[in-house]
Amino acid sequence: MASPTPHGSTSPGNARALVCRFLPPGGGPPRVGAARGNNRVADLGAAGIESLTALLESADPAAIVAALEPVVPHHDLDEVTLLAPVERQEVWAAGVTYLRSKTARMEESDFSASAYDRVYDADRPEIFFKSPAEKVVGTGDAVGIRADARWNVPEPELALVMNGCGRIVGCAVGNDMSSRDIEGENLLYLPQAKTYDRSCALGPWVTLEADEAAIRRWSIAIDIERAGASVFSGQTGIDQIKRRFDELAAWLWRSQRFPHGVVLLTGTGVVPDESFTLQPGDRVTIRLDGVGTLVNQVVTV
Repeated sequence: MASPTPHGSTSPGNARALVCRFLPPGGGPPRVGAARGNNRVADLGAAGIESLTALLESADPAAIVAALEPVVPHHDLDEVTLLAPVERQEVWAAGVTYLRSKTARMEESDFSASAYDRVYDADRPEIFFKSPAEKVVGTGDAVGIRADARWNVPEPELALVMNGCGRIVGCAVGNDMSSRDIEGENLLYLPQAKTYDRSCALGPWVTLEADEAAIRRWSIAIDIERAGASVFSGQTGIDQIKRRFDELAAWLWRSQRFPHGVVLLTGTGVVPDESFTLQPGDRVTIRLDGVGTLVNQVVTV
C-alpha cells in the first residue's frame, strides 16, 4: 500500500534530489526511484540502476539522478508502494545527543540517571545497534510496540545515510521506537528496549543532502493521533544536536566496517513525558524539513 497521507505531504516540495525504493504498479521486485518535490516517481531501474546501494556508492548520486530522471518512465506516487530506503545496510543509533534526551532518559530511572548524565558530556558518545535492514519498516507500514512493555514511545530522529566508504551521502526521517520502562529498569536491557520487530521506521526517501550546515537549519516535528485526535505533538531544531555529524560517524566506524553502507539515527529532542504511552492504532507522523513525512500506524508485536 502507498503512504496513508496525502502524497503532497510525503514529498518535501523542494529541489533536492530524493531517492527511494518502491514496488511498481501491479507488483514485481523492488525498484529504485527518484522524485523532486512532485507526486511522481522516476523509475531509475529502467536506466540500469538496480539497487539503491549501488547508487549511493557512486561518486555523485545527485548528478546521476539529475541526468536520468527526465528520460526514464515515471509512475504516479499513489500507484506505487514506498519501501524503507535500506537494502543490506544496518541501522545504528546515537543516544543522549540532545539535552532533552538526556533529561528524559534520566527520568526513566534513578538507577540509570548518572550514566546518562555522564555520557552527554563524555568524549565517547552512546552508539548502539538498532536494526538489521529486514526489520526496518517504511512509510505507510506499521511500527511495533512490545507486548511485554507498558511504556512505549516513538523517537523522531534525523537519520544520516552513509555509503560503504563512510561518507555521509544523504539523510532520511527516522523513528527509533523505544520501550522506556524496560530500559529504565536496567541499562543492560537496552537491546530489548530498542531492537525488536518493527522497532525502526525510515523514509520516505533519502534526500541527497550531506551539508551539515544546511541540515542544521532544518526542524523535526512529530504528531500522534488517537481515534482521529492529536494526543501529543512537539518540534525541535536539528541544530540542537550537540555533536557534529562527522564526529558521530567517526565513532561509529571505529574498529568496524560497513561494506554495504550504514544508517545512523542521531538521537531525539522530542520526548513525551512519563504520562504518555503509545497504544495500538495510534498514528505517528514525523516531518523533517528537507526530507518529507514518515507516517506509521502502531501495532503490538
